[in-house]
Amino acid sequence: MSFWIGIDVGGTNIVCGIVNEKGEVMDSMKKPTEASLGTSSVLDKMAQMTVELAARAGLSDQISGIGIGIPGLVDPWSGVATYSANLNWRDVPLSAELSKRTSLPVYIDNDVRMYVYGEAVYGAGQGVDYVLGLTVGTGIASAMVNRGHLHYGHLNLAGEIGHGPMDGESALCGCGFEGCLEASASASGMVREAKRYINEGKETILAEWFPEEQLQHLSAADISKAMDAGDAVATEIMNHAGVLLGKALVPAVHILSPEVIIIGGGGANAGERLLTPLRQTMMSRLLPDYRQHVSIRTASLGDDAGVIGSAMQAKQRHELNQS
Repeated sequence: MSFWIGIDVGGTNIVCGIVNEKGEVMDSMKKPTEASLGTSSVLDKMAQMTVELAARAGLSDQISGIGIGIPGLVDPWSGVATYSANLNWRDVPLSAELSKRTSLPVYIDNDVRMYVYGEAVYGAGQGVDYVLGLTVGTGIASAMVNRGHLHYGHLNLAGEIGHGPMDGESALCGCGFEGCLEASASASGMVREAKRYINEGKETILAEWFPEEQLQHLSAADISKAMDAGDAVATEIMNHAGVLLGKALVPAVHILSPEVIIIGGGGANAGERLLTPLRQTMMSRLLPDYRQHVSIRTASLGDDAGVIGSAMQAKQRHELNQS
């Protein structure tokens, strides 16, 4: 049996795991990214985690390769991290540098693609040929898996559904445009809306839970709790986000024709609070032939999705290179 290292790199933490050829995580560890210490420091830490984890599992001589999912723009084929704002990286030859440090083949890709690949092939989409995955967290992004293979598009840029313009929306997005899906329906967008309502003096239990000096600690999870408590503002924010997501998915379904749509990230944690308005809106606007053959599921692998996706995508690409 072969074993692969999967690494999920975030702005806050690095999660590293050993995955067997069945897509099962054998062992994993998490350490702070500390990107402020520089690129070499982050690379050294990834190499150290790989060695430490393999030794701990007694598999030091049985690791076949490494897969890495990183935020931002990536050229998977050259192994270069083109741009990552979260890590302050620009044109980092990640595959080559980590391969030097570990003497193993290294394959990189975008973190959302790796998350969706893990869920599509080994998680909530297992056994389904055509899977569209959507991550709803600080931002919103997507990826499509067709019969076990990712869709990349020209320049590997496919998937930025979060930057589609939504009618009637005007919130400024981090990309510089106004009215993007991500600006209103992401976890950070919902938090921004909640803070706006509170600052406008709208009656909401969130204002009691988070007085002025505590408002910075408000999260999307708190909006879910307030909704469960019957708070009208929280319910309005969550419903509005769900409706926007449902509207955005209609053209995606019509263009890509997935069998299953997997919702992951913080959106999965919100559960039916978010998925009910999403599903109702999407289904009401789909053509009948699409409506009858598409379903929505929540992600099932949790934090393991990115690790499994990175490891198994590395395995797939390595085997293709060897054939």
